[in-house]
Amino acid sequence: MTGRASILQGPLIGRRRDVFAPSSAEDAATLAQKPVIGAPELAHRNPFYTVHRVPADFPAEHRDYYVSIDGPRAGTVVYDGARVLLVRQYRLLIDDFSDEIPGGSVGEGESPENAAARECLEEAGIRCRHLASLLRYELALDVRDNPTHLFVCTDFDRVAEADARASGPGGETVGWRWFALAECLDMIFAGRICDSFTIIALLAFHASQRRD
Repeated sequence: MTGRASILQGPLIGRRRDVFAPSSAEDAATLAQKPVIGAPELAHRNPFYTVHRVPADFPAEHRDYYVSIDGPRAGTVVYDGARVLLVRQYRLLIDDFSDEIPGGSVGEGESPENAAARECLEEAGIRCRHLASLLRYELALDVRDNPTHLFVCTDFDRVAEADARASGPGGETVGWRWFALAECLDMIFAGRICDSFTIIALLAFHASQRRD
């Protein structure tokens, strides 16, 4: 998964303040409980992410939030009309291989859609001709700044295995396989798929199919 996004994608705090607008005295009273946010301060940096301390003064207390700035990421549910493509990667915290949708970090100056298409090519040798937006979500709302964009691809080309630059020996993936969507759902509830990125994508895609 190549490329890291810049540290802050727009303002760190309050990107969605316009979502909740007071429409009554009760709403205004709720908004009065919001804290005064201080300037973020860098607390930690490594090659993959940074952590900022964000002071917040509530009416009755002070809190310090430690926010991991991971940057945006993007992934794709590649669907051939019956099956979903999952790539297999080693994951440290389970010390095992995990079946996941292709995806990764959005590079600096790169759009989420382009990042999702790039990851499909790098990880699985799939060249996406068209991507449709599926879902955008936040992994956490206090301690992780990691906006996530999910897409669906049903229009694609299978390219030569050599074009899947992140696969094989020395790459990030050790293989890929097509699974029936029903089997993917069974794998989720059996605990065989435990990656939240993939779980959210597959459940959202399943729900979208049922709505159509």
